[in-house]
Amino acid sequence: MRYDAAMKKTYKIKQQKTLLGGITPRQFLAEYWQKKPLLIRGACPDFTGLLSADELAGLACEEDVQSRLVTNRQGKWQVENGPFDETRFAKLPKKDWSLLVQDVSHHLPEAMALLQRFDFIPHARLDDLMVSYAPDGGGVGPHFDSYDVFLLQGQGKRLWRISEQVDLVLVEGAPLRILKNFKAEKEYLLEQGDMLYLPPHIAHWGIAAGECMTYSIGFRAPAAQELATQFLAYMQERLSLEDMYADPDLRPQKHPAKISTEMVGRVAHMLKMVRWNKQDVANFLGSYLSEPKNDVVFEAPAEMDLGNFLKHLRSKGIALDLKSQALFYGEHFFINGEQIAMQAGYADALKLLADQRRLAASGFAAPRFGDENFADSGLVNILYQWYQDGYLQFP
Repeated sequence: MRYDAAMKKTYKIKQQKTLLGGITPRQFLAEYWQKKPLLIRGACPDFTGLLSADELAGLACEEDVQSRLVTNRQGKWQVENGPFDETRFAKLPKKDWSLLVQDVSHHLPEAMALLQRFDFIPHARLDDLMVSYAPDGGGVGPHFDSYDVFLLQGQGKRLWRISEQVDLVLVEGAPLRILKNFKAEKEYLLEQGDMLYLPPHIAHWGIAAGECMTYSIGFRAPAAQELATQFLAYMQERLSLEDMYADPDLRPQKHPAKISTEMVGRVAHMLKMVRWNKQDVANFLGSYLSEPKNDVVFEAPAEMDLGNFLKHLRSKGIALDLKSQALFYGEHFFINGEQIAMQAGYADALKLLADQRRLAASGFAAPRFGDENFADSGLVNILYQWYQDGYLQFP
């Protein structure tokens, strides 16, 4: 088992170096991450895409899938939001449009496997995998993103024009964030398996050179205002301040409508009791960053008693549902916005589940010398509850 683990680690390191053009993840993070673009030829040499254009269109017709159709007619941009009727695609012109489907990894196991190639970036930063299809000339116009993105080319070719311009003024009234004064500084024609990394706020414009499909791996970067707002809402639910405002030394005021200096001072003193520490921040981040998006719905599986569940664990292992997100900090574990305290007996198993998104069947077999064993009854009960909630599935 240790030999197999070492082999897998060596293969993963080699795969990551190919993905990053021959440099290590450490070098990439030090020299490029959030600093400058990186073009990588042959990042995924054998990558042929994960689904066809017809299959992508099929996803865009489903109720639980977020999708957009972007068209450009005589310089005017239009956006339609899915789900679409399949007849909509038969009415499209031969060029100058693009179909974008969000969170493909929620619906396609191969897409989740692709995302796991990028696990040198913390899971807490991962946003989604968006797949786009465009005929010749299709794209979404010159724009910039507020987050890091890897643009992996699948089928066909796409021309990318990029610029590090500081002028990020947008076209007024446009349904997309289109840059008003885009001036390309570099051009790259990406072919199948090539990849372009772009840090936040790098202006870019992708134009299909014939039919093409692009896989965009995006990493979330919440705004400070959003984090502050969500954190204060999180803390509000957990605050317990028992004192009431009191002013036994109150005196008559010349202006009864005036808020007195004394009142401001008393309330300021009361608010000083609103405090938090790093653990509070960590608990907030774990809940907030693992919280599913609004459109995500978990489906409960067919009924299964605990005994049969354990039998399945021992024969198949268990995996996170494609829509699930799991994180941990210290001894606290977070899954889909929920938090539990990990016990010493199964903390390692839960961390492994979060890191690798699955636990092997061998971990639940009868213990053997030198092997990991996850068949702790507390762990099985927790996994059983999450399975019933739809958070886990059998591989």
